[in-house]
Amino acid sequence: MAALLIPPSSCCSSPKFLLCSRGSSSTSPLLVLLRSLCFSSHRNTSSKLTYRVALRAYQHPFRALQNQVPINVFRTSVIRRRVFGNNERTVCCDDSAITLKTLGGSRSFHGVDRNAYLHREGQRRAITTCRVASDALDADVKAYDAGQIQVLEGLEAVRKRPGMYIGSTGTKGLHHLVYEVLDNAIDEAQAGFASTVDVVIHTDGSVSISDNGRGIPTDVHPVTRKSALETVLTVLHAGGKFGGESSGYSVSGGLHGVGISVVNALSERVDVTVWRNGHEYRQSFEFGKAVSPLSAFPLPNDQKGRTGTRVKFLPDKQVFTSTTEFDYNTISGRARELAFLNPQVTINLMQEHANSEKVRSNAYHFSGGLNEYVLWLNNDKERLHEPISIHREREGVAIDVALQWSADQYTDTILGYANSIRTSDGGTHLDGMKAAVTRTLNTLGRKAKILKEKDENLSGDHAREGLTCVVAVKVPNPEFEGQTKTRLGNPEVRRIVDQAVQELVTEYLEQHPNTLEAILSKALQAFRAAMAAKKARELVRRKNVLKSSMLPGKLSDCSCTDPRNAEIFIVEGDSAGGSAKQGRDRRFQAILPLRGKILNIERKDDAAIYKNQEIQNLILALGLGVKGEEFSKDSLRYHKIIILTDADVDGAHIRTLLLTFFFRYQRALFEAGCIYVGVPPLYKVERGKQAHYCFNESDLKNVLKTFPSNASYNIQRFKGLGEMMPQQLWETTLDPQQRMLKLLTLEDAAEASMMFSTLMGDKVEPRKELIRTNASRMKLENLDL
Repeated sequence: MAALLIPPSSCCSSPKFLLCSRGSSSTSPLLVLLRSLCFSSHRNTSSKLTYRVALRAYQHPFRALQNQVPINVFRTSVIRRRVFGNNERTVCCDDSAITLKTLGGSRSFHGVDRNAYLHREGQRRAITTCRVASDALDADVKAYDAGQIQVLEGLEAVRKRPGMYIGSTGTKGLHHLVYEVLDNAIDEAQAGFASTVDVVIHTDGSVSISDNGRGIPTDVHPVTRKSALETVLTVLHAGGKFGGESSGYSVSGGLHGVGISVVNALSERVDVTVWRNGHEYRQSFEFGKAVSPLSAFPLPNDQKGRTGTRVKFLPDKQVFTSTTEFDYNTISGRARELAFLNPQVTINLMQEHANSEKVRSNAYHFSGGLNEYVLWLNNDKERLHEPISIHREREGVAIDVALQWSADQYTDTILGYANSIRTSDGGTHLDGMKAAVTRTLNTLGRKAKILKEKDENLSGDHAREGLTCVVAVKVPNPEFEGQTKTRLGNPEVRRIVDQAVQELVTEYLEQHPNTLEAILSKALQAFRAAMAAKKARELVRRKNVLKSSMLPGKLSDCSCTDPRNAEIFIVEGDSAGGSAKQGRDRRFQAILPLRGKILNIERKDDAAIYKNQEIQNLILALGLGVKGEEFSKDSLRYHKIIILTDADVDGAHIRTLLLTFFFRYQRALFEAGCIYVGVPPLYKVERGKQAHYCFNESDLKNVLKTFPSNASYNIQRFKGLGEMMPQQLWETTLDPQQRMLKLLTLEDAAEASMMFSTLMGDKVEPRKELIRTNASRMKLENLDL
């Protein structure tokens, strides 16, 4: 689970009006048209005119703007002019209208019929209006010509819109560069040509990835007239993974031929070394362009047979403006799962450091494949049986599945991969597995008389409770959604996985009746617990709860009814809740104080969850719905859920309990970007009439450095939110323009699940091991003793 720091400036932006001022120097032709209509209406009459303007203004997410729009400001795109009867003319501007209403009767003066006069004038000016509009349209058409059509050549498109290729330019996109190169090395292993992959994080911020595969071809490409090496690094959609007889790979994670070229485009420098044909080839690139020719050097006699590729790249700081520092643990998690998925490969990971004692390294090799993966995921669980292993090839699709149920797990952990690419959003391979497991347990349960004829069928959630499963498929022509490949769409894969899982799981459970009985007992227990909690669960349903206003009594709701603009702070205790209620902006901020520590749902089943009052208050206040139902962000009452606890051990414990609840109850909240952690200040430094708020020790030191050596000042350490005055809490923690929030995102669901099990599970030994492993990284001065 990763935390994305949100700067205060991003919390509140300036109002957005698609308006054009009449006094602007760049007056649009449409505004000229409006002006002619307005002025022509009273140029020849002495009657008093009134103007009525109806404009829709952009509503800021946090502040409802009450400003009056000046009469000379308009939002317009399509204009129509009509004359209504005797005394009213309207200019319609999409959603805006300017009504010119003549006050007074319709009588004539000096022998002139006023109504007839106005009618004739209206017709004459309508013709003029049409001419002005036509001239304005012609001018706009002529201004938009071929010179305004841009053609992005080479890798310019990648640098212009990097998010399209790597998802984002934040931490996730930065590490995606590593995955693109690493996946190329794994493709060599899947093709049977590589057995070792080395990943090194260098001290200068660069990363190098090398393998002992065939090496990128270096001969001249017949189309580009450049070397194949330079072609694949500088030309989009150039690669050996498009399938067919001319492809270099039968199965691969790469599909579009853009992976390595995207890395090249988004890097300050890329150095490529290829060992092939008894030579070592080298070429360098900067910002996507070759800066040196391909050079070749003969290898020594004892290395003539060496083959492989090494790619070293340094990310471009102009693209990745937030950070260019790679996280060892993030890359380690990806390397580990690739080693599980490819048992024939050894992946070595190392992080260099100037201090030799701080160098980190790991070697990953798992000959047991997915079986070892499932055992590793269930390391601290009470397993009901040995992993059920499935391997089958049909219609060119290779399937590997490993399943295992645990007695002390109340949710499922299901991971899907296609050609070694994690499909975090699922796909047809996972749909087939889920359908097969549910159908198989119901069929065998009735056959064994464990499920009676009058009993309902087990639902998918009940059948999969406690299940840990990894599904890996290798598809010659996978259909991924987007370059980041988060979902598999091949319809034929569902049928193949469904049939294979049903046949082999049925065969295994029929040969192991005790295992079948244990799994069905677990599923029936989940079913009965759900039925026992059904009445409480019905209270959770938003359509009943919210319409009857059965909200928790301690909830101080906001007046905003649009969940996109509303946010809720979950605070610790009544004292902090009191300060937060007084300091908040009632229009869009809600406060829910908690009474002590909530239930640890890692150790409880559904029945216990729904019987707990604090948990019920959370579910009702947030509009979370029923556990297991399909998540819909629209059903939430607030799209920003902010955990705000004290900066001490108890506060950290409460925060972990809440995160455990959100992860186990509705994991999709993290994927939807709804969970935040508020960061209150630790210190207040007062010097004279000035006050400085510091969020950590580093901030405090920096503030103190700005003071003269003989300065007099006072430092206050905030132990709890309740110590802060409402105004202080608003200025430091609640005000969208000043506060600091951390957005929690889910990078590795399996790793996060294991961490929650370790921290909050029944077994003590894994927690002790975690403390022993990380004790050396803890600074004693940071301990709250």
